[in-house]
Amino acid sequence: MQYNEFGKTGIKMSALGFGAMHLPMHKVDGHEVINDDLAIPMLQKAIELGVNYIDTAPSYCHRLSEVAVGKAIKGFRDKVYISTKNPIENDSADDWMKRLEGSLTKLDVDYIDFYHFWGIGLNGFKHWETLSDGPLQAAQRALDQGLVKHLSFSYHDAAQNMKYIIDSGRFESVLCQYNLLDRQNEENLAYAKSKGLGTVVMGPIAGGRLGAPSEVIQGLLKNKHVSTSEMALRFVTANPAVDIALSGMRTMEQLLSNAAVAAIETGLTTEEYEHVLKMMDENKKLAELYCTGCNYCKPCPQEIDIPFVFDLMNQHKVFGLKDHARGQYGHLIRGDGGRKSKLAPDCTECGECEKKCPQKLPIIQQIKETHKELS
Repeated sequence: MQYNEFGKTGIKMSALGFGAMHLPMHKVDGHEVINDDLAIPMLQKAIELGVNYIDTAPSYCHRLSEVAVGKAIKGFRDKVYISTKNPIENDSADDWMKRLEGSLTKLDVDYIDFYHFWGIGLNGFKHWETLSDGPLQAAQRALDQGLVKHLSFSYHDAAQNMKYIIDSGRFESVLCQYNLLDRQNEENLAYAKSKGLGTVVMGPIAGGRLGAPSEVIQGLLKNKHVSTSEMALRFVTANPAVDIALSGMRTMEQLLSNAAVAAIETGLTTEEYEHVLKMMDENKKLAELYCTGCNYCKPCPQEIDIPFVFDLMNQHKVFGLKDHARGQYGHLIRGDGGRKSKLAPDCTECGECEKKCPQKLPIIQQIKETHKELS
Protein backbone atom coordinates (compact mmCIF):
# COMPACT_ATOMS: atom_id res chain seq x y z
CA MET A 1 0.00 0.00 0.00
CA GLN A 2 1.22 3.48 -0.87
CA TYR A 3 0.85 6.27 1.72
CA ASN A 4 0.63 10.06 1.46
CA GLU A 5 1.20 12.88 3.94
CA PHE A 6 -2.29 14.00 4.92
CA GLY A 7 -2.15 17.78 4.90
CA LYS A 8 -0.64 19.23 8.07
CA THR A 9 -2.03 16.50 10.32
CA GLY A 10 1.27 14.62 10.48
CA ILE A 11 -0.56 11.44 9.49
CA LYS A 12 0.39 9.19 6.59
CA MET A 13 -2.80 7.96 4.94
CA SER A 14 -3.24 5.01 2.61
CA ALA A 15 -3.78 5.97 -1.03
CA LEU A 16 -6.96 3.86 -0.93
CA GLY A 17 -9.72 4.61 1.56
CA PHE A 18 -12.69 2.37 2.30
CA GLY A 19 -16.07 4.04 1.76
CA ALA A 20 -18.61 2.14 3.84
CA MET A 21 -21.62 3.34 1.86
CA HIS A 22 -22.33 0.14 -0.08
CA LEU A 23 -21.63 -2.66 2.37
CA PRO A 24 -23.19 -6.02 1.42
CA MET A 25 -26.79 -6.32 2.56
CA HIS A 26 -29.32 -9.12 2.99
CA LYS A 27 -32.86 -9.54 4.29
CA VAL A 28 -33.64 -10.63 7.83
CA ASP A 29 -37.31 -10.91 8.82
CA GLY A 30 -38.20 -8.87 5.75
CA HIS A 31 -35.79 -6.03 6.56
CA GLU A 32 -32.63 -5.04 4.66
CA VAL A 33 -29.68 -5.23 7.03
CA ILE A 34 -25.92 -5.38 6.62
CA ASN A 35 -24.57 -8.88 6.11
CA ASP A 36 -21.99 -8.89 8.91
CA ASP A 37 -20.58 -12.22 7.72
CA LEU A 38 -19.44 -10.49 4.51
CA ALA A 39 -19.02 -6.85 5.52
CA ILE A 40 -16.92 -7.20 8.66
CA PRO A 41 -14.32 -9.59 7.17
CA MET A 42 -14.06 -7.28 4.14
CA LEU A 43 -13.42 -4.21 6.32
CA GLN A 44 -10.88 -6.12 8.39
CA LYS A 45 -9.18 -7.45 5.26
CA ALA A 46 -8.85 -3.85 4.06
CA ILE A 47 -7.05 -2.95 7.30
CA GLU A 48 -4.84 -6.02 6.89
CA LEU A 49 -3.94 -4.82 3.38
CA GLY A 50 -2.87 -1.45 4.77
CA VAL A 51 -6.01 0.66 4.31
CA ASN A 52 -6.04 3.00 7.31
CA TYR A 53 -8.92 5.36 6.43
CA ILE A 54 -12.56 4.20 6.70
CA ASP A 55 -15.36 6.62 5.87
CA THR A 56 -18.96 6.18 6.95
CA ALA A 57 -22.02 8.33 7.74
CA PRO A 58 -25.16 8.11 9.91
CA SER A 59 -27.56 7.32 7.04
CA TYR A 60 -25.46 4.84 5.04
CA CYS A 61 -26.80 1.30 4.59
CA HIS A 62 -30.20 2.04 6.17
CA ARG A 63 -28.48 3.80 9.09
CA LEU A 64 -26.45 0.68 9.95
CA SER A 65 -23.05 1.44 8.42
CA GLU A 66 -21.57 3.09 11.50
CA VAL A 67 -22.52 0.07 13.63
CA ALA A 68 -20.83 -2.33 11.20
CA VAL A 69 -17.69 -0.20 11.04
CA GLY A 70 -17.61 -0.10 14.82
CA LYS A 71 -17.75 -3.90 14.99
CA ALA A 72 -15.06 -4.27 12.32
CA ILE A 73 -12.49 -2.05 14.04
CA LYS A 74 -12.63 -3.85 17.36
CA GLY A 75 -9.01 -4.76 18.05
CA PHE A 76 -7.82 -2.52 15.19
CA ARG A 77 -8.59 0.95 16.58
CA ASP A 78 -4.94 1.99 16.71
CA LYS A 79 -4.44 1.01 13.06
CA VAL A 80 -7.25 2.96 11.45
CA TYR A 81 -8.64 6.49 11.21
CA ILE A 82 -12.42 6.76 11.25
CA SER A 83 -14.30 9.40 9.29
CA THR A 84 -18.00 10.09 9.68
CA LYS A 85 -20.31 13.04 9.13
CA ASN A 86 -22.78 15.44 10.69
CA PRO A 87 -25.72 16.38 8.41
CA ILE A 88 -26.27 19.69 10.29
CA GLU A 89 -30.05 19.63 10.09
CA ASN A 90 -30.51 22.98 11.84
CA ASP A 91 -28.59 25.84 13.50
CA SER A 92 -28.67 24.37 17.00
CA ALA A 93 -25.30 23.70 18.64
CA ASP A 94 -26.97 21.25 21.05
CA ASP A 95 -28.47 19.26 18.18
CA TRP A 96 -25.09 19.21 16.42
CA MET A 97 -23.60 17.65 19.57
CA LYS A 98 -26.45 15.13 19.85
CA ARG A 99 -25.78 13.91 16.32
CA LEU A 100 -22.09 13.59 17.13
CA GLU A 101 -22.92 11.60 20.28
CA GLY A 102 -25.17 9.33 18.19
CA SER A 103 -22.26 8.50 15.88
CA LEU A 104 -19.91 7.89 18.81
CA THR A 105 -22.46 5.47 20.26
CA LYS A 106 -23.02 3.58 17.00
CA LEU A 107 -19.31 3.34 16.27
CA ASP A 108 -18.69 2.44 19.93
CA VAL A 109 -15.63 4.69 20.11
CA ASP A 110 -14.49 7.47 22.43
CA TYR A 111 -13.55 9.84 19.62
CA ILE A 112 -13.82 10.31 15.85
CA ASP A 113 -10.66 11.03 13.92
CA PHE A 114 -12.10 13.05 11.02
CA TYR A 115 -15.54 14.52 11.53
CA HIS A 116 -17.18 16.13 8.51
CA PHE A 117 -19.56 19.00 8.08
CA TRP A 118 -21.56 16.93 5.60
CA GLY A 119 -22.24 18.19 2.08
CA ILE A 120 -21.95 21.87 2.95
CA GLY A 121 -22.24 24.79 0.54
CA LEU A 122 -21.04 28.37 0.57
CA ASN A 123 -24.31 30.02 1.61
CA GLY A 124 -24.89 27.66 4.51
CA PHE A 125 -21.34 28.06 5.73
CA LYS A 126 -21.49 31.86 5.60
CA HIS A 127 -24.73 31.71 7.58
CA TRP A 128 -23.12 29.57 10.31
CA GLU A 129 -20.31 32.12 10.55
CA THR A 130 -22.88 34.73 11.68
CA LEU A 131 -24.17 32.61 14.59
CA SER A 132 -22.89 33.09 18.12
CA ASP A 133 -23.66 29.52 19.20
CA GLY A 134 -24.25 27.28 16.21
CA PRO A 135 -22.61 24.29 14.52
CA LEU A 136 -19.18 25.94 14.24
CA GLN A 137 -19.05 26.70 17.97
CA ALA A 138 -20.28 23.17 18.79
CA ALA A 139 -17.51 21.75 16.60
CA GLN A 140 -14.88 23.75 18.47
CA ARG A 141 -16.20 22.41 21.79
CA ALA A 142 -16.03 18.85 20.41
CA LEU A 143 -12.39 19.46 19.47
CA ASP A 144 -11.61 20.92 22.92
CA GLN A 145 -13.22 17.91 24.61
CA GLY A 146 -11.30 15.42 22.46
CA LEU A 147 -14.48 13.93 20.98
CA VAL A 148 -13.23 14.90 17.53
CA LYS A 149 -9.56 14.96 16.54
CA HIS A 150 -9.84 16.78 13.20
CA LEU A 151 -12.62 18.79 11.53
CA SER A 152 -13.34 18.18 7.86
CA PHE A 153 -15.96 19.07 5.28
CA SER A 154 -17.50 17.21 2.36
CA TYR A 155 -18.57 19.24 -0.62
CA HIS A 156 -21.13 19.10 -3.45
CA ASP A 157 -21.62 22.81 -4.10
CA ALA A 158 -20.42 24.68 -7.20
CA ALA A 159 -16.68 24.27 -7.71
CA GLN A 160 -16.04 28.02 -7.68
CA ASN A 161 -17.38 28.32 -4.12
CA MET A 162 -15.02 25.91 -2.38
CA LYS A 163 -11.99 28.19 -1.89
CA TYR A 164 -13.82 30.42 0.59
CA ILE A 165 -14.43 27.43 2.88
CA ILE A 166 -10.84 26.25 2.50
CA ASP A 167 -9.59 29.74 3.38
CA SER A 168 -11.75 29.89 6.52
CA GLY A 169 -9.04 27.93 8.32
CA ARG A 170 -11.59 25.85 10.21
CA PHE A 171 -10.96 22.52 8.48
CA GLU A 172 -8.03 20.13 8.16
CA SER A 173 -9.32 18.03 5.28
CA VAL A 174 -11.80 18.09 2.42
CA LEU A 175 -13.81 15.35 0.70
CA CYS A 176 -15.07 16.06 -2.82
CA GLN A 177 -15.95 14.46 -6.15
CA TYR A 178 -13.19 13.89 -8.71
CA ASN A 179 -12.67 11.35 -11.48
CA LEU A 180 -11.82 10.96 -15.15
CA LEU A 181 -15.29 12.09 -16.20
CA ASP A 182 -15.73 14.87 -13.63
CA ARG A 183 -12.66 17.05 -13.11
CA GLN A 184 -14.36 20.25 -12.00
CA ASN A 185 -12.66 20.09 -8.57
CA GLU A 186 -9.16 19.55 -9.99
CA GLU A 187 -8.07 23.12 -9.24
CA ASN A 188 -9.73 23.05 -5.79
CA LEU A 189 -7.84 19.92 -4.81
CA ALA A 190 -4.53 21.53 -5.74
CA TYR A 191 -5.52 24.67 -3.83
CA ALA A 192 -6.57 22.72 -0.73
CA LYS A 193 -3.28 20.82 -0.85
CA SER A 194 -1.31 24.08 -1.10
CA LYS A 195 -3.15 25.38 1.98
CA GLY A 196 -2.22 22.34 4.05
CA LEU A 197 -5.51 20.42 3.95
CA GLY A 198 -5.66 16.68 3.51
CA THR A 199 -7.56 15.77 0.33
CA VAL A 200 -9.95 12.87 -0.10
CA VAL A 201 -11.69 12.07 -3.38
CA MET A 202 -15.10 10.43 -3.53
CA GLY A 203 -16.38 8.71 -6.66
CA PRO A 204 -13.02 7.81 -8.26
CA ILE A 205 -14.89 5.22 -10.35
CA ALA A 206 -17.61 7.83 -11.11
CA GLY A 207 -20.34 6.11 -9.14
CA GLY A 208 -19.76 2.85 -10.99
CA ARG A 209 -19.78 4.37 -14.49
CA LEU A 210 -16.06 3.70 -14.84
CA GLY A 211 -16.50 0.14 -13.70
CA ALA A 212 -18.06 -0.71 -17.07
CA PRO A 213 -15.86 -1.69 -20.02
CA SER A 214 -14.67 1.12 -22.29
CA GLU A 215 -12.20 0.63 -25.09
CA VAL A 216 -11.63 4.40 -25.15
CA ILE A 217 -10.57 4.58 -21.49
CA GLN A 218 -8.81 1.22 -21.45
CA GLY A 219 -6.67 2.43 -24.35
CA LEU A 220 -5.56 5.71 -22.76
CA LEU A 221 -2.14 4.35 -21.83
CA LYS A 222 0.35 3.84 -24.63
CA ASN A 223 1.33 0.21 -25.08
CA LYS A 224 -0.66 -0.81 -21.98
CA HIS A 225 -4.14 -2.24 -21.63
CA VAL A 226 -5.80 -2.02 -18.23
CA SER A 227 -9.42 -2.33 -17.12
CA THR A 228 -11.60 0.79 -17.10
CA SER A 229 -11.86 0.79 -13.30
CA GLU A 230 -8.09 0.35 -12.88
CA MET A 231 -7.43 3.20 -15.29
CA ALA A 232 -9.86 5.40 -13.35
CA LEU A 233 -8.27 4.62 -9.99
CA ARG A 234 -4.73 5.02 -11.30
CA PHE A 235 -5.65 8.41 -12.75
CA VAL A 236 -6.96 9.68 -9.40
CA THR A 237 -4.10 8.33 -7.28
CA ALA A 238 -1.55 9.73 -9.76
CA ASN A 239 -2.75 13.28 -9.11
CA PRO A 240 -0.24 14.75 -6.61
CA ALA A 241 -3.04 16.83 -5.08
CA VAL A 242 -5.01 13.71 -4.06
CA ASP A 243 -4.11 12.00 -0.77
CA ILE A 244 -6.87 9.37 -0.62
CA ALA A 245 -9.09 7.81 -3.27
CA LEU A 246 -12.22 6.75 -1.39
CA SER A 247 -13.90 3.73 -2.96
CA GLY A 248 -17.28 2.33 -1.93
CA MET A 249 -16.36 -1.32 -2.34
CA ARG A 250 -19.15 -3.90 -2.28
CA THR A 251 -17.22 -7.16 -2.62
CA MET A 252 -13.95 -8.73 -1.54
CA GLU A 253 -13.00 -8.94 -5.22
CA GLN A 254 -13.33 -5.17 -5.62
CA LEU A 255 -11.27 -4.61 -2.48
CA LEU A 256 -8.44 -6.86 -3.63
CA SER A 257 -8.41 -5.28 -7.09
CA ASN A 258 -8.37 -1.71 -5.77
CA ALA A 259 -5.77 -2.50 -3.12
CA ALA A 260 -3.50 -3.94 -5.82
CA VAL A 261 -3.75 -0.68 -7.79
CA ALA A 262 -3.09 1.40 -4.65
CA ALA A 263 0.04 -0.67 -4.02
CA ILE A 264 1.64 0.37 -7.32
CA GLU A 265 4.49 2.74 -6.47
CA THR A 266 3.89 4.89 -9.55
CA GLY A 267 0.29 4.56 -10.72
CA LEU A 268 1.10 6.67 -13.75
CA THR A 269 4.37 8.25 -14.80
CA THR A 270 4.37 12.02 -15.32
CA GLU A 271 4.36 11.44 -19.07
CA GLU A 272 1.47 8.98 -18.85
CA TYR A 273 -0.53 11.28 -16.57
CA GLU A 274 -0.11 14.25 -18.92
CA HIS A 275 -1.03 12.06 -21.90
CA VAL A 276 -4.23 10.91 -20.18
CA LEU A 277 -5.15 14.53 -19.34
CA LYS A 278 -4.62 15.54 -22.95
CA MET A 279 -6.70 12.67 -24.30
CA MET A 280 -9.55 13.28 -21.84
CA ASP A 281 -9.53 16.99 -22.67
CA GLU A 282 -9.89 16.11 -26.34
CA ASN A 283 -12.74 13.72 -25.53
CA LYS A 284 -14.43 16.40 -23.45
CA LYS A 285 -14.35 18.77 -26.42
CA LEU A 286 -16.00 16.07 -28.53
CA ALA A 287 -18.65 15.58 -25.84
CA GLU A 288 -19.38 19.31 -25.76
CA LEU A 289 -20.24 19.18 -29.44
CA TYR A 290 -23.24 17.15 -28.29
CA CYS A 291 -24.04 19.00 -25.06
CA THR A 292 -22.11 21.01 -22.44
CA GLY A 293 -24.68 20.31 -19.71
CA CYS A 294 -25.39 24.02 -19.11
CA ASN A 295 -29.10 23.20 -18.41
CA TYR A 296 -30.40 26.30 -20.25
CA CYS A 297 -32.73 24.03 -22.24
CA LYS A 298 -34.62 23.09 -19.06
CA PRO A 299 -37.42 22.74 -18.23
CA CYS A 300 -38.76 20.78 -21.17
CA PRO A 301 -42.58 21.10 -21.49
CA GLN A 302 -42.74 17.32 -22.05
CA GLU A 303 -40.45 16.60 -19.05
CA ILE A 304 -37.53 15.21 -21.06
CA ASP A 305 -34.34 15.58 -19.00
CA ILE A 306 -32.34 16.67 -22.03
CA PRO A 307 -28.91 17.20 -20.36
CA PHE A 308 -29.05 13.82 -18.61
CA VAL A 309 -30.12 11.99 -21.77
CA PHE A 310 -27.30 13.66 -23.71
CA ASP A 311 -24.82 12.82 -20.93
CA LEU A 312 -25.69 9.16 -21.45
CA MET A 313 -25.10 9.64 -25.17
CA ASN A 314 -21.68 11.15 -24.45
CA GLN A 315 -20.80 8.21 -22.20
CA HIS A 316 -21.77 5.88 -25.03
CA LYS A 317 -20.40 7.72 -28.05
CA VAL A 318 -17.36 9.62 -26.76
CA PHE A 319 -16.12 7.68 -23.73
CA GLY A 320 -17.08 4.21 -24.91
CA LEU A 321 -19.12 3.35 -21.81
CA LYS A 322 -21.71 1.61 -23.95
CA ASP A 323 -23.00 -1.00 -21.50
CA HIS A 324 -23.44 1.53 -18.71
CA ALA A 325 -25.15 4.11 -20.94
CA ARG A 326 -27.59 1.58 -22.37
CA GLY A 327 -28.29 0.18 -18.92
CA GLN A 328 -29.12 3.63 -17.54
CA TYR A 329 -31.27 4.45 -20.56
CA GLY A 330 -33.10 1.18 -20.00
CA HIS A 331 -34.00 2.38 -16.51
CA LEU A 332 -35.51 5.53 -18.06
CA ILE A 333 -37.53 3.45 -20.54
CA ARG A 334 -38.86 1.14 -17.81
CA GLY A 335 -39.22 3.87 -15.20
CA ASP A 336 -37.55 1.68 -12.60
CA GLY A 337 -34.49 3.83 -11.80
CA GLY A 338 -34.04 6.74 -9.45
CA ARG A 339 -33.99 9.25 -12.32
CA LYS A 340 -37.17 10.14 -14.22
CA SER A 341 -37.38 11.48 -17.75
CA LYS A 342 -39.67 11.27 -20.72
CA LEU A 343 -37.96 10.20 -23.95
CA ALA A 344 -37.81 10.96 -27.68
CA PRO A 345 -41.24 9.46 -28.51
CA ASP A 346 -42.76 12.02 -26.09
CA CYS A 347 -41.14 14.99 -27.86
CA THR A 348 -43.70 17.23 -29.59
CA GLU A 349 -40.97 19.15 -31.46
CA CYS A 350 -42.18 22.42 -29.93
CA GLY A 351 -38.64 23.82 -30.29
CA GLU A 352 -38.52 25.55 -26.88
CA CYS A 353 -35.24 23.81 -26.03
CA GLU A 354 -33.53 24.86 -29.25
CA LYS A 355 -34.53 28.52 -28.72
CA LYS A 356 -32.78 28.49 -25.31
CA CYS A 357 -29.65 26.49 -26.26
CA PRO A 358 -26.61 28.86 -26.33
CA GLN A 359 -24.82 26.47 -28.70
CA LYS A 360 -27.77 26.34 -31.09
CA LEU A 361 -27.63 22.52 -31.07
CA PRO A 362 -30.20 20.57 -33.13
CA ILE A 363 -31.62 19.14 -29.89
CA ILE A 364 -34.76 17.59 -31.42
CA GLN A 365 -32.71 15.63 -33.93
CA GLN A 366 -30.15 14.62 -31.30
CA ILE A 367 -32.86 13.37 -28.93
CA LYS A 368 -34.08 11.07 -31.69
CA GLU A 369 -30.53 9.88 -32.44
CA THR A 370 -29.92 9.18 -28.77
CA HIS A 371 -33.10 7.13 -28.49
CA LYS A 372 -32.18 5.12 -31.59
CA GLU A 373 -28.68 4.40 -30.24
CA LEU A 374 -29.51 3.63 -26.63
CA SER A 375 -32.97 2.07 -26.64
